[in-house]
Amino acid sequence: MRGRTLWLASLTLACFGVLAAQRLRFPDLEDNPAPFPPDGHEKTEFAFARLMYPSIGRGYWGWRGSWTTDYPKADRQFVQGVRRLTRIHTRSVEEVVDLDSDKIYDWPFVYAVEVGHWDLTDQQAAKLRDFLLRGGFLMTDDFHGTYEWDVFLASMQRVFPDRPIVEIPDDDEIFHVVYDLDERFQVPGIQYFYSGRPYEQDGIEPRWRAIYDDKGRILVAICHNMDLGDAWEWADLPRYPERWASLAYRVGINYILYAMTH
Repeated sequence: MRGRTLWLASLTLACFGVLAAQRLRFPDLEDNPAPFPPDGHEKTEFAFARLMYPSIGRGYWGWRGSWTTDYPKADRQFVQGVRRLTRIHTRSVEEVVDLDSDKIYDWPFVYAVEVGHWDLTDQQAAKLRDFLLRGGFLMTDDFHGTYEWDVFLASMQRVFPDRPIVEIPDDDEIFHVVYDLDERFQVPGIQYFYSGRPYEQDGIEPRWRAIYDDKGRILVAICHNMDLGDAWEWADLPRYPERWASLAYRVGINYILYAMTH
Protein backbone atom coordinates (compact mmCIF):
# COMPACT_ATOMS: atom_id res chain seq x y z
CA MET A 1 0.00 0.00 0.00
CA ARG A 2 2.81 2.45 0.83
CA GLY A 3 4.59 1.62 -2.42
CA ARG A 4 1.38 2.31 -4.29
CA THR A 5 0.95 5.58 -2.41
CA LEU A 6 4.45 6.76 -3.34
CA TRP A 7 3.87 5.76 -6.97
CA LEU A 8 0.59 7.69 -7.01
CA ALA A 9 2.31 10.67 -5.42
CA SER A 10 4.95 10.71 -8.15
CA LEU A 11 2.27 10.49 -10.83
CA THR A 12 0.27 13.29 -9.24
CA LEU A 13 3.31 15.51 -8.92
CA ALA A 14 4.18 14.93 -12.56
CA CYS A 15 0.77 16.25 -13.52
CA PHE A 16 1.76 19.63 -12.13
CA GLY A 17 4.54 19.73 -14.72
CA VAL A 18 8.06 20.95 -14.24
CA LEU A 19 8.00 23.86 -11.85
CA ALA A 20 9.23 27.26 -12.89
CA ALA A 21 12.89 28.07 -12.29
CA GLN A 22 12.25 31.70 -11.32
CA ARG A 23 11.94 32.31 -7.59
CA LEU A 24 12.20 35.01 -5.00
CA ARG A 25 15.30 35.12 -2.82
CA PHE A 26 15.85 37.42 0.13
CA PRO A 27 19.44 37.12 1.36
CA ASP A 28 19.09 40.20 3.55
CA LEU A 29 16.15 38.63 5.40
CA GLU A 30 17.62 35.20 6.05
CA ASP A 31 17.08 34.23 9.68
CA ASN A 32 19.62 31.40 9.44
CA PRO A 33 21.67 31.51 6.22
CA ALA A 34 22.52 28.29 4.43
CA PRO A 35 24.67 27.62 1.36
CA PHE A 36 22.89 27.65 -1.97
CA PRO A 37 23.19 24.05 -3.24
CA PRO A 38 24.96 23.44 -6.56
CA ASP A 39 21.78 21.88 -7.96
CA GLY A 40 19.50 24.63 -6.61
CA HIS A 41 18.33 25.61 -10.11
CA GLU A 42 17.37 22.08 -11.09
CA LYS A 43 13.91 21.71 -12.62
CA THR A 44 12.02 19.19 -10.51
CA GLU A 45 8.58 17.74 -9.85
CA PHE A 46 8.24 19.36 -6.43
CA ALA A 47 9.59 22.28 -4.43
CA PHE A 48 9.00 23.21 -0.81
CA ALA A 49 7.06 26.50 -0.85
CA ARG A 50 7.25 28.95 2.07
CA LEU A 51 4.44 31.49 2.40
CA MET A 52 5.34 35.18 2.59
CA TYR A 53 2.78 37.19 4.59
CA PRO A 54 2.55 40.51 6.45
CA SER A 55 3.11 40.43 10.22
CA ILE A 56 1.30 42.43 12.86
CA GLY A 57 2.97 45.80 13.22
CA ARG A 58 5.81 44.89 10.83
CA GLY A 59 4.35 44.25 7.38
CA TYR A 60 6.57 42.17 5.11
CA TRP A 61 9.80 44.03 5.62
CA GLY A 62 10.05 44.74 9.33
CA TRP A 63 13.07 43.27 11.06
CA ARG A 64 12.93 39.85 9.43
CA GLY A 65 9.16 39.53 9.14
CA SER A 66 7.79 36.48 10.91
CA TRP A 67 7.50 34.51 7.68
CA THR A 68 11.32 34.34 7.51
CA THR A 69 11.74 32.40 10.79
CA ASP A 70 14.28 29.57 10.34
CA TYR A 71 14.64 30.57 6.67
CA PRO A 72 16.31 29.16 4.64
CA LYS A 73 18.23 26.54 6.63
CA ALA A 74 15.14 24.72 7.91
CA ASP A 75 13.72 24.43 4.40
CA ARG A 76 16.94 23.19 2.81
CA GLN A 77 17.63 20.61 5.51
CA PHE A 78 14.05 19.36 5.42
CA VAL A 79 14.01 18.86 1.65
CA GLN A 80 17.17 16.78 1.95
CA GLY A 81 15.11 14.42 4.06
CA VAL A 82 12.31 14.43 1.49
CA ARG A 83 14.87 13.56 -1.20
CA ARG A 84 16.35 10.69 0.81
CA LEU A 85 13.18 9.19 2.27
CA THR A 86 10.76 9.42 -0.66
CA ARG A 87 10.84 9.02 -4.43
CA ILE A 88 9.65 12.59 -4.97
CA HIS A 89 11.95 14.47 -7.31
CA THR A 90 12.42 17.43 -4.97
CA ARG A 91 14.34 20.65 -5.55
CA SER A 92 17.08 21.36 -3.04
CA VAL A 93 16.07 25.03 -2.68
CA GLU A 94 12.83 26.38 -1.25
CA GLU A 95 10.34 28.62 -3.05
CA VAL A 96 9.12 31.84 -1.42
CA VAL A 97 5.49 32.47 -2.34
CA ASP A 98 4.07 36.00 -2.15
CA LEU A 99 0.31 36.10 -1.54
CA ASP A 100 0.12 39.44 -3.34
CA SER A 101 0.96 37.67 -6.59
CA ASP A 102 -0.73 34.74 -8.33
CA LYS A 103 2.36 32.62 -7.79
CA ILE A 104 0.70 30.55 -5.08
CA TYR A 105 -1.29 28.71 -7.75
CA ASP A 106 1.94 27.17 -9.06
CA TRP A 107 2.74 25.39 -5.79
CA PRO A 108 0.27 22.79 -4.47
CA PHE A 109 1.85 22.57 -0.99
CA VAL A 110 2.61 25.72 1.03
CA TYR A 111 4.19 26.02 4.49
CA ALA A 112 3.54 28.99 6.80
CA VAL A 113 5.62 29.49 9.95
CA GLU A 114 4.97 31.74 12.99
CA VAL A 115 1.34 32.28 12.01
CA GLY A 116 0.71 33.58 15.51
CA HIS A 117 2.00 36.87 14.07
CA TRP A 118 0.45 36.97 10.61
CA ASP A 119 -2.03 39.62 9.56
CA LEU A 120 -3.64 38.77 6.24
CA THR A 121 -5.53 41.40 4.30
CA ASP A 122 -9.01 40.57 3.04
CA GLN A 123 -7.60 40.24 -0.48
CA GLN A 124 -4.86 37.84 0.67
CA ALA A 125 -7.37 35.80 2.67
CA ALA A 126 -9.63 35.49 -0.38
CA LYS A 127 -6.72 34.34 -2.54
CA LEU A 128 -5.60 31.78 0.03
CA ARG A 129 -9.17 30.45 0.27
CA ASP A 130 -9.39 30.15 -3.52
CA PHE A 131 -6.03 28.35 -3.66
CA LEU A 132 -7.12 25.83 -1.02
CA LEU A 133 -10.52 25.17 -2.55
CA ARG A 134 -8.86 24.56 -5.92
CA GLY A 135 -6.89 21.69 -4.37
CA GLY A 136 -4.02 23.43 -2.57
CA PHE A 137 -2.76 22.52 0.89
CA LEU A 138 -1.46 24.72 3.71
CA MET A 139 0.67 23.54 6.63
CA THR A 140 1.07 25.94 9.56
CA ASP A 141 3.70 25.57 12.27
CA ASP A 142 5.61 27.20 15.13
CA PHE A 143 3.05 29.23 17.02
CA HIS A 144 2.29 28.83 20.68
CA GLY A 145 -0.20 29.55 23.41
CA THR A 146 -3.49 31.37 23.68
CA TYR A 147 -2.45 34.79 22.38
CA GLU A 148 -0.81 33.50 19.21
CA TRP A 149 -3.74 31.16 18.60
CA ASP A 150 -6.11 34.14 18.72
CA VAL A 151 -3.94 36.08 16.27
CA PHE A 152 -3.80 33.08 13.94
CA LEU A 153 -7.56 32.66 14.19
CA ALA A 154 -8.29 36.30 13.34
CA SER A 155 -6.78 35.84 9.87
CA MET A 156 -7.84 32.22 9.35
CA GLN A 157 -11.46 33.11 9.99
CA ARG A 158 -11.21 35.58 7.14
CA VAL A 159 -9.94 32.74 4.97
CA PHE A 160 -12.68 30.30 6.06
CA PRO A 161 -15.39 32.05 8.10
CA ASP A 162 -17.72 29.07 7.60
CA ARG A 163 -15.40 26.12 8.25
CA PRO A 164 -14.56 24.89 11.76
CA ILE A 165 -11.11 24.01 13.04
CA VAL A 166 -11.20 20.50 14.49
CA GLU A 167 -8.83 18.00 16.06
CA ILE A 168 -7.43 15.49 13.56
CA PRO A 169 -8.52 11.99 14.58
CA ASP A 170 -5.82 9.38 15.10
CA ASP A 171 -7.10 7.27 12.20
CA ASP A 172 -7.00 10.09 9.64
CA GLU A 173 -4.98 9.13 6.56
CA ILE A 174 -2.67 12.11 7.03
CA PHE A 175 -1.11 10.29 10.00
CA HIS A 176 -0.64 7.06 8.03
CA VAL A 177 0.00 7.88 4.38
CA VAL A 178 3.72 7.01 4.66
CA TYR A 179 4.62 6.78 8.35
CA ASP A 180 2.23 5.59 11.04
CA LEU A 181 2.24 8.52 13.44
CA ASP A 182 0.35 6.90 16.28
CA GLU A 183 2.89 8.19 18.80
CA ARG A 184 2.92 11.96 18.49
CA PHE A 185 4.42 14.30 21.04
CA GLN A 186 5.48 17.89 21.45
CA VAL A 187 8.48 18.84 19.32
CA PRO A 188 10.27 21.73 21.06
CA GLY A 189 12.29 24.41 19.39
CA ILE A 190 15.87 25.31 20.14
CA GLN A 191 14.59 27.52 22.99
CA TYR A 192 14.40 24.35 25.09
CA PHE A 193 18.14 24.50 25.70
CA TYR A 194 17.98 27.83 27.50
CA SER A 195 14.45 27.66 28.98
CA GLY A 196 14.43 24.00 30.02
CA ARG A 197 10.77 23.84 28.93
CA PRO A 198 9.48 21.88 25.93
CA TYR A 199 6.68 24.42 25.48
CA GLU A 200 6.47 28.17 24.88
CA GLN A 201 4.17 30.68 26.58
CA ASP A 202 1.11 28.79 27.85
CA GLY A 203 1.19 26.30 24.97
CA ILE A 204 1.74 23.24 27.12
CA GLU A 205 -0.26 20.72 25.07
CA PRO A 206 0.60 20.04 21.40
CA ARG A 207 -2.46 20.20 19.17
CA TRP A 208 -2.86 18.57 15.75
CA ARG A 209 -5.76 20.35 14.11
CA ALA A 210 -7.18 20.86 10.64
CA ILE A 211 -9.77 22.48 8.42
CA TYR A 212 -11.54 20.03 6.10
CA ASP A 213 -13.40 20.51 2.83
CA ASP A 214 -16.89 19.18 2.13
CA LYS A 215 -15.49 15.82 1.00
CA GLY A 216 -13.34 15.23 4.07
CA ARG A 217 -10.02 16.36 2.60
CA ILE A 218 -7.72 18.39 4.83
CA LEU A 219 -7.21 21.89 3.44
CA VAL A 220 -5.19 23.34 6.33
CA ALA A 221 -3.06 21.22 8.69
CA ILE A 222 -2.39 23.17 11.89
CA CYS A 223 0.57 22.30 14.13
CA HIS A 224 0.03 24.33 17.31
CA ASN A 225 2.30 24.41 20.38
CA MET A 226 5.22 22.78 18.59
CA ASP A 227 8.14 23.85 16.42
CA LEU A 228 8.76 21.38 13.59
CA GLY A 229 10.69 24.02 11.64
CA ASP A 230 13.27 24.30 14.41
CA ALA A 231 13.64 20.52 14.42
CA TRP A 232 14.37 20.57 10.68
CA GLU A 233 16.73 23.51 11.12
CA TRP A 234 18.73 21.98 13.99
CA ALA A 235 18.61 18.30 13.02
CA ASP A 236 22.37 18.55 12.36
CA LEU A 237 23.07 19.84 15.89
CA PRO A 238 24.44 16.92 17.97
CA ARG A 239 22.69 18.05 21.15
CA TYR A 240 19.28 18.32 19.47
CA PRO A 241 17.50 15.01 20.21
CA GLU A 242 17.11 12.67 17.25
CA ARG A 243 13.67 11.64 18.56
CA TRP A 244 12.32 15.16 18.05
CA ALA A 245 13.94 15.65 14.66
CA SER A 246 12.72 12.28 13.39
CA LEU A 247 9.10 13.00 14.26
CA ALA A 248 9.31 16.44 12.64
CA TYR A 249 10.61 14.96 9.39
CA ARG A 250 7.98 12.21 9.40
CA VAL A 251 5.16 14.67 9.97
CA GLY A 252 6.35 16.96 7.18
CA ILE A 253 6.76 14.07 4.74
CA ASN A 254 3.33 12.66 5.59
CA TYR A 255 1.74 16.07 5.04
CA ILE A 256 3.41 16.50 1.65
CA LEU A 257 2.41 13.03 0.46
CA TYR A 258 -1.12 13.58 1.74
CA ALA A 259 -1.35 16.89 -0.11
CA MET A 260 -0.16 15.25 -3.32
CA THR A 261 -2.52 12.27 -3.16
CA HIS A 262 -5.76 13.72 -1.77
